[in-house]
Amino acid sequence: MSVFGNVQLGYLRIETRKFSDWRRFGADGVGLHVDDLDTGRMRFRLDEQQCRFLLEHGPAEDVTSAGWHVDDHDTYEAILTRLRAKGVPVEDGTTEEAALRGVERLVRFPGPKGIAQELYTTALTAAAPLTMTTSGFVTGEAGMGHLAITSRRPEAIHGYYDALFDARLSDFITETISGIRLRIRFLRVNGRHHSVAVANTEGLRVDPVRTRIQHLNVQAASLDDMMHAYLRLKQLGFGMALGIGQHTNDKELSYYARTPSGFEWEMGWNPIVVDESTWEPTTHKGISLWGHRPEAQTIIDKLNQFRLGAASLRRREETVAALSGVPA
Repeated sequence: MSVFGNVQLGYLRIETRKFSDWRRFGADGVGLHVDDLDTGRMRFRLDEQQCRFLLEHGPAEDVTSAGWHVDDHDTYEAILTRLRAKGVPVEDGTTEEAALRGVERLVRFPGPKGIAQELYTTALTAAAPLTMTTSGFVTGEAGMGHLAITSRRPEAIHGYYDALFDARLSDFITETISGIRLRIRFLRVNGRHHSVAVANTEGLRVDPVRTRIQHLNVQAASLDDMMHAYLRLKQLGFGMALGIGQHTNDKELSYYARTPSGFEWEMGWNPIVVDESTWEPTTHKGISLWGHRPEAQTIIDKLNQFRLGAASLRRREETVAALSGVPA
């Protein structure tokens, strides 16, 4: 049984100590609905669901969990069967954990680069209406957006999501950024062009990014929404890693803002939807048709990238060998 098309990215958990900065970034800048739960927890909403981003107090300054919504119980059981058959440890989330994430129940299991993967079938809707400084975001059957990960072992991540969700390769991009030659693969689990992107350096495999993810993406409902958020974020003093541009492969217009935790937040608009009957993977040269220029990048930023890349050679990247098909 193929599960492709029945899975979507549902929520992300972020561990941070920078709650006031995240409130300014998410609510005042991006335009998200914010709910304060207590002094150590905050949620952002994009739509009618209770939770799309759960922020909890902690030192990681990173995404620590990814929640995947499964359309039906047959698909849910099929994925659990795959996990059990491979000997992957699966644990039930607690009632409190499910409530914080706005779902009925969930299970958790290991994921690439230490990002816990969480599976659920039923998301809870919020009683209160949205209060946002934007008209809305595109979510629905294709999920809330995508994750991008830098990796020294991209084949392991590709194998993981193929084994788990029957992920399909949309395409590749090759690009040189800050003197580093990158190859990026784009994996889809439904009609969204990609739910996971995986970038690796060509030649010597290094990882120049501190955080588990390089960026996350949400899709604005309108071009005005995207542009107004760009202006708000800049006025609030948040830096832009890359200015406005259009991608070569999915044709999305977007920009990349630096979050308080250090990873990037891509705000996009109007990407293509994959037609499964005609789509063929290809390789694009360059990430952008136009734009996406670095903004205010300093020599210190570049030196930090090289320092992080060199340091990555001395540490082991977490994989899940049972699913990835690649030895740990």
